Amino acid sequence: MIPSTILVADDDRGIRTVLSQALGRAGYEVRTTGNAATLWRWVSDGEGDLVITDVVMPDENGLDLLPRIKKIRPDLRIIVMSAQNTLLTAVKAAQRGAFEYLPKPFDIRELVGVVQRALAAAKTPASEDAAADGEEELPLIGRSPAMQEIYRTLARLMGTDLSVMITGESGTGKELVARALHDYGKRRNGPFVAINMAAIPRELIESELFGHEKGAFTGATQRASGRFEQAEGGTLFLDEIGDMPPEAQTRLLRVLQEGEYTTVGGRTPIKANVRIVAATHRDLTQLIRQGLFREDLFYRLNVVPIRLPPLRERTEDIPELVRHFLSMATSEGLPSKTIDSLAMERLKRHRWPGNVRELENLVRRLAALYSQEVIGIEVVEAELSSAVAAGDPPAQPESEGLSATVERHLREYFAAHTDGLPTAGVYDRVLHEIERPLITLTLEATRGNQIKAAQVLGLNRNTLRKKIKDLDIQVVRGLK
Repeated sequence: MIPSTILVADDDRGIRTVLSQALGRAGYEVRTTGNAATLWRWVSDGEGDLVITDVVMPDENGLDLLPRIKKIRPDLRIIVMSAQNTLLTAVKAAQRGAFEYLPKPFDIRELVGVVQRALAAAKTPASEDAAADGEEELPLIGRSPAMQEIYRTLARLMGTDLSVMITGESGTGKELVARALHDYGKRRNGPFVAINMAAIPRELIESELFGHEKGAFTGATQRASGRFEQAEGGTLFLDEIGDMPPEAQTRLLRVLQEGEYTTVGGRTPIKANVRIVAATHRDLTQLIRQGLFREDLFYRLNVVPIRLPPLRERTEDIPELVRHFLSMATSEGLPSKTIDSLAMERLKRHRWPGNVRELENLVRRLAALYSQEVIGIEVVEAELSSAVAAGDPPAQPESEGLSATVERHLREYFAAHTDGLPTAGVYDRVLHEIERPLITLTLEATRGNQIKAAQVLGLNRNTLRKKIKDLDIQVVRGLK
């Protein structure tokens, strides 16, 4: 059997070497180049069964090459890889016909698996809708692995009308994700209509959703359109769906099943041409067990689930988020500010019970209330302390956690025995020396069970996994 030939284009010699070796070991023929012109010549000559291309190359943007390749060889699968790890990059790759988008750095085993799926996949026509060229205001910020996975999921959903359920704590950006699904999807020329179930009196929700006829109830002096009618041809975002009363759940289920609804007091069915995106911070499975949410409605809405991580699980995104919010503040007429390195490290160590919304509010205060151009750690400490004193929500879905506990004790020690807080380098080194043995001992005590270890340490399971990887801790299961 003749092995498949893979064409690799990347201006990084090291990446070309790694891919050539890994794909060669997997049984493929590999040809590599550092520029788009050579890749285009190979494709034009009919060579290759699969293309793996970088976005930024010295002679041409890899995304711009995709439509030309798909035009002459529509069956050729293309995998796009990029260090420009933004939602816009993922969406453009998907809309221009890429089989998959992989952010750098990527797991080589994952890439080999994507190659295998791409070669085995049936012909998939490229989308005719291309994203607009040029820089756009991105609705989502962050390059952490958790956000990259969300970008990839959103890119796959742009050409569909599948119902999506977005879950996550308050302040994580659920409406931003819903808007991204709309703004970059095939319904982007239609309206985006949002309704918050928790903000509307229960007795008015059905009227708000489906509209009402004149005389349908006391005070209904004229016909009124509902959100379904207003969202016709577009997207209806049902925020805090867990607060929807049972009678409204029944009517919503009928819309999803039958594709039509009636107004309150009306009799004539109305066809619904709306994409539904729902969101909640509540545990719907628990509400189902309590009899407060319909199980059949849950499965209708939860076709594609998207979980937004809390900010404490993606602290590597905080510097980029801070820069973004400072830029927004400047564009609104506030003075230009920057955050120094120690202050930024302190922001990364905060628990952020209010998530991204809390961070945005803090940054706006820093930009508005302080005269200094460079914000230092003393100012940040004062703001974080005043926020807690003012009653910002302190509750956390998990306990204080290992890092927070160690940080608290370290801060108390340095405050008592030195002139102030340690430098970031000293703090990080001491924290590293304490964390590694504590995590190792806990894993030994739980016989390598990371779920139990995370519970003991008060960490989120994903956070523990990241620490195990970062600290190079060897996990042995079934320890005695």
